[in-house]
Amino acid sequence: MPPKSKLGQNFLRDDAAIARIGAALGNVSEQLVVEIGPGEGAITRTLIERAGHVMAIEVDHELAIALRAYLPSEKFTVIEQDVLQFDFAAAAAQAGHKLPVVGNLPYYITSPILLRLAENHASLDRAVLMVQREVADRVVAEPGSRDYGVLSVTVQMYGPVERLFTLPPGAFSPPPEVHSTVFRWRFAPRFAELGVSEKGFIQFAKQIFAQKRKTLANNLRAAGLEPAAVQTALAETEISPQARAESLGLSELARLHAYLERKQAATL
Repeated sequence: MPPKSKLGQNFLRDDAAIARIGAALGNVSEQLVVEIGPGEGAITRTLIERAGHVMAIEVDHELAIALRAYLPSEKFTVIEQDVLQFDFAAAAAQAGHKLPVVGNLPYYITSPILLRLAENHASLDRAVLMVQREVADRVVAEPGSRDYGVLSVTVQMYGPVERLFTLPPGAFSPPPEVHSTVFRWRFAPRFAELGVSEKGFIQFAKQIFAQKRKTLANNLRAAGLEPAAVQTALAETEISPQARAESLGLSELARLHAYLERKQAATL
C-alpha cells in the first residue's frame, strides 16, 4: 500500500531495529501494549509475539483494514482513531495496569503526541518512541546545551528519558529526509517531589523559554512580573540575574517557580 505523505507515513524496514524496539520495551508477556501508528505492522508483528495483547491505534482507514486482514490474532486489536483522541485511561482500566506504549510517531504531530502522553501519565508506565532525530535531541537535552528548552523540561518533568539508537533514512520506505532516533521514556512525574503544581509549572516553563536568547529575568518581566519582584525572586532562589532558562536544571527551575507561586498565593 503506497504511503500517504500527508500522514507522515515512512514505514520501518530494518529488521534489527524492529527487534531492538521490541526488546527495549522489556517483559510485556502479560501486558496490554498500545502501539501508536502501526502503519503496515512491521513493529506490530514483533509486539504480538512478545505481548499479552497489542492495541494498535491507526488513523488511516485503509491501513486499519489491511492490518486486521494481515495480522489475524486474538492478541491484536486495531483502533481506528486519531491518537490525540484515544482514551488511555479507559484502556489502562480495562487492562488492569499502567500501559507500555510503542510508536513510530508521524513527524508532523510529534510534539502534540508527546504532550498527549504526558497528560495521560497516570495511565502509562513507559514508552519506546521513534521520532525525528532533532526532536529527540531536544527531548533528552541537558541544561546548558543548545537543544535544551521547553520540550526538554516538559517531557523530563514527567519522567526520565534516554536515547537508545538512531536510524538513517534508508531504514524506511519511503526514506525520509531526516534521521530518526528511538528513545525510552519512563513515566514518573516529579512535580510533587519538586514542590510545584503540574499545570502551573508547565505554563511557567513556556513563559521562561518564550524567547531563548533573552535572560530569564527578561522573560519573566515579559510575562507580566514587576522588575522588583523578579529581582527579589532570583536573589531569594540564588539564581544569577543574567542566567538564561536554558542554563538551569529542573530543580532550579522548580525552586524559582515554587517561590513565585508562594508569593502569588500570599497576595491573594
